[in-house]
Amino acid sequence: MADFNRTPSDPSTFILMGISGLEAAHIWISIPFSMFYIIGLLGNFMLLFVVGKEQSLHKPMYLLLCMLALTDICISTSVMPNALCIFWFNLKGITVHGCLTQMFFLHSVSIIQSAVLVTMAFDRYVAICNPLRYATILTNARIAKLGLVGLIRAVLLMLPLPLLLSRQPFCDNHIIPHTYCEHMAVVKMSCGETTVNKMYGLVIAFVVLGLDLMLIALSYSLIIRAVLRISSKKAHQKALNTCTAHICVMLMSYPPFFFSSLTHRFGQGIAPHIHIILANLYFLLPTMLNPVIYGVKNKELREKVVKCTCRMCFLRGH
Repeated sequence: MADFNRTPSDPSTFILMGISGLEAAHIWISIPFSMFYIIGLLGNFMLLFVVGKEQSLHKPMYLLLCMLALTDICISTSVMPNALCIFWFNLKGITVHGCLTQMFFLHSVSIIQSAVLVTMAFDRYVAICNPLRYATILTNARIAKLGLVGLIRAVLLMLPLPLLLSRQPFCDNHIIPHTYCEHMAVVKMSCGETTVNKMYGLVIAFVVLGLDLMLIALSYSLIIRAVLRISSKKAHQKALNTCTAHICVMLMSYPPFFFSSLTHRFGQGIAPHIHIILANLYFLLPTMLNPVIYGVKNKELREKVVKCTCRMCFLRGH
């Protein structure tokens, strides 16, 4: 039977099993997942609406926040609707092409988000270390171009993943023990030689994102050096406070990503349902918390959100 299940085939669909071992609890698990997803969408769309409506927020920093919000929306939306269909309606089938498309889109947006975080670190570096030239170095047009470069980089780096997998023979066992088509989960469905696929995925995860982390670390080392040269403690605190939100966002983005990537390859000792739940929370929690973090830490944005909310409530009341 094992040999039969591992024979090559050309399946039209894969079966996403959801959270393996917790199938009976899918409905209960869907409640916090759907709440996190809806709150995340509302928060990010509110941020996009406020920044788009308020002319005073048409600045590079807020343009970067909009890019971050768009990547959060895209990442969570590429996973959660399908996961909720599994939880609520037991709709587990996904076509091979649909699976590869989801995988490409999900990982591409993750790479774009990493590029946005690098640009935000550079933005903080210029704002603290070279404030007098901030307006000339970081213009809205330049930020838009950097965003386009990040998009092109992500597409070029991620396109080989689905192309390589589309040439692989898949086995008769079409079951993927996950809520979405993660790269390594799909690679394990293949009966062919997958060394290139595994190595390419590993290179992308650790070389590309490793390079991004090095650039972020460089920006912050220069920021710290500049801050230490300031004699005023108040100025110290003000300078570091401008970086707090960005640091929090990075801590919610990079460690869970590397944990998920390593678990798929080397985490045989971790229970599958633990890994799957954490992988889904990786897409949900940053999406929900990022607007809150920036709303709390950024006084100007917070005031504009309150102003827009009060204005909408007033118009609705009349």
